[in-house]
Amino acid sequence: MKTPEVVVDIVLLSKQGLSGRQIAKRLGISRETVRKYLHDPDSALRGRKARQRPGKLDPYRETIQAWLDEDPGYKATWIYDRLVALGYAGSYDVVKRAVGAMKEERTRIAYLRFETEPGNQAQVDFGDFQVDLPHGSSQKYYLFSMILGYSRRIYSELVRRCDLVTFLDCHIRAFEFFGGVPREILYDRMRNAYLGKLAGRKRFNTSLVGLAIHYGFKPEVAPAYAAWVKGKVERPYSFIREGFWRGYGFTTLQAANRDLQAWLSVKEKRIHGTTYEQVCVRFERERPFLGALPRHAYDTSERLYRKVHKDCTVRLWGNSYVVCHTLVGKQVILRVKNGAVRIFHDDRLIVRYELASGRGHLVQDKRFYEALLKDRAMNARKYSLPVKVRGKGRARHMRPDGYEHKVQVRPVDVYQQVAEASL
Repeated sequence: MKTPEVVVDIVLLSKQGLSGRQIAKRLGISRETVRKYLHDPDSALRGRKARQRPGKLDPYRETIQAWLDEDPGYKATWIYDRLVALGYAGSYDVVKRAVGAMKEERTRIAYLRFETEPGNQAQVDFGDFQVDLPHGSSQKYYLFSMILGYSRRIYSELVRRCDLVTFLDCHIRAFEFFGGVPREILYDRMRNAYLGKLAGRKRFNTSLVGLAIHYGFKPEVAPAYAAWVKGKVERPYSFIREGFWRGYGFTTLQAANRDLQAWLSVKEKRIHGTTYEQVCVRFERERPFLGALPRHAYDTSERLYRKVHKDCTVRLWGNSYVVCHTLVGKQVILRVKNGAVRIFHDDRLIVRYELASGRGHLVQDKRFYEALLKDRAMNARKYSLPVKVRGKGRARHMRPDGYEHKVQVRPVDVYQQVAEASL
């Protein structure tokens, strides 16, 4: 099972026109693996988490990064000697490779920061904005911003929360606003995006990786303690805060976002202080280099996998939700968003329920109990009638082995009561 980040690389290289053989050679994997993940890229997200043993250097990587932030000229020998003094018991070669990779990453990201090609990169960040309320209190809102590195065109949106689902939904609206997708998006070390390193490999939030696979971009993370790398997206926060927000008469979130978009639309016609061109003019040059939008938007619902119990229910956060009896023993996917849960099997929607509040509730749809009653009645008619056999002897009851669904058996009147109560 390959990591989700490897699957992102496979998908991106395929979008660039590389063949399966070329992708396999470049990434050092088999062509069968390439075909597998191109056919079903989501399999890397629902598979079992890889168990990787941390390396001896892993506890010291942040220390190395801090030293390089202090002075990028520190050599691997200097760093190795000080790590040994701190208790490092690994080899010098491991330190040398790690230091070289860190310096290469810093150089690459610095280049992207200053020399961004059209369609190559966008930067994303969240910032908090305060609204003064009567009686001296205040309300906090969050500003999501995505800025294209080449043209400096900005998509910004005020939201109530900065949770994962909101974070992903803002990405989708930004892509639709731009009419395309950049090849790479740079983040800081926010938990919605970056989870840290394991065995020297960057790990991104699984939901973000799913979004990246669907839209065809590569997530990247800025080096620690290097805010200058994300200056393109961080400077506009001051630009918006001072130019639009200060003194703004806030009424509703919807009105504020409408006014913000109108204000940014006017500002796109200004001469940018770094590029010395109008933002709108540069964007027209950048637009053809953006990746095409997929046919369907990504489903940002939280995905959970559950097995259907013998009583025809799945459990979710202390409550039980009834599904069709034919799914007993099978795995279904629960997609949770906006106070509702949708239950799928083999990409087919089975039922949608409003989430129950509290714990210990049974949430049901009478159709499933009626189907179970009908199925049991049909089985009784079909398989419980006496069947005459040729020759002498008595009639006997015939029932094929394994036909009946293994569901929890209750008196028929119980199901009838549940069905009537659901009317």
